[in-house]
Amino acid sequence: MENYNQTSTDFILMGLFPTSRIGLFLFILIVLIFLVALFGNLSMILLICLDTHLHTPMYSLLSQLSLMDLTYISTIVPKMASNFLFGNKSISFIGCGIQSFFFLTLAGAEGLFLVSMAYDRYVAICFPLRYPIRISRRVCVLMMTGSWIMGSVNSCAHTTYALHIPYCRSRAINHFFCDVPAMLTLACMDTWVYEYTVFVSTSLFLLLPFTGIACSYGHVLLAVYRMRSAEGRKKAFSTCSAHLTLVTLYSAPFAYTYLRPKFLRTPTEDKALAVFYTILTPMLNPLIYSLRNKEVMGALRRVIQRICSVKM
Repeated sequence: MENYNQTSTDFILMGLFPTSRIGLFLFILIVLIFLVALFGNLSMILLICLDTHLHTPMYSLLSQLSLMDLTYISTIVPKMASNFLFGNKSISFIGCGIQSFFFLTLAGAEGLFLVSMAYDRYVAICFPLRYPIRISRRVCVLMMTGSWIMGSVNSCAHTTYALHIPYCRSRAINHFFCDVPAMLTLACMDTWVYEYTVFVSTSLFLLLPFTGIACSYGHVLLAVYRMRSAEGRKKAFSTCSAHLTLVTLYSAPFAYTYLRPKFLRTPTEDKALAVFYTILTPMLNPLIYSLRNKEVMGALRRVIQRICSVKM
């Protein structure tokens, strides 16, 4: 290990799984979750593209969320699985930067994207007559592109900083992906200024969006209880509860990890929490939105019938 660190600029990812039967079991479980997430998100994207009934702002946003989750989990799991299977835990300096860039871009963009979805539901339920004006195709495109651009700009700043500081300690990153705060523990300079920028970025891309989502759904739930239609109340409440569950599963571990002071963080706890927002949430998004959504299930039946009729 020491010779490697002295002659190479590559990093070493210590990984998530211990080298034991329990580690093998966890590895198989993660791979299964990855396959479910891959299939679920791809299915959602294809279904929304193929069924014209789902060509609405709400499902356009949902297809983008599925694309984010698909890219999100694909950025982390394949490299982690390769390292475990082949025993080669190294990742190049540039490869680490690329992985970090995509992770931070998707993490920031998803937080903003969840706000867009919450705003869509808020307008649809609280101001249904104004919905076509407030959530037009142009507004929908602006919300999507804005989330991607802001996430990319934030990610570029953090990744550039991480790639331009000197690393003079061990090259072993005690994580299963190139998480910038974990990388900076190896730096041979004081990074307290960067720790403040992490706090600010997390507040802007996570805490503020979460607060906005919680407030919007508070108004939505009040409007739901005033609905005369029991079916409408049930449908609106189901959508809100699903969205809030996903946002909490994504935001709570993320915030707990990145808003804590450096001296309170431990690598083991950070890795366990990272599993929630990098692996579990991308799997749960398509499952919750498809299994609890009658429109999606109806679209799935129509697509299957269309495929079967073509074959016959």
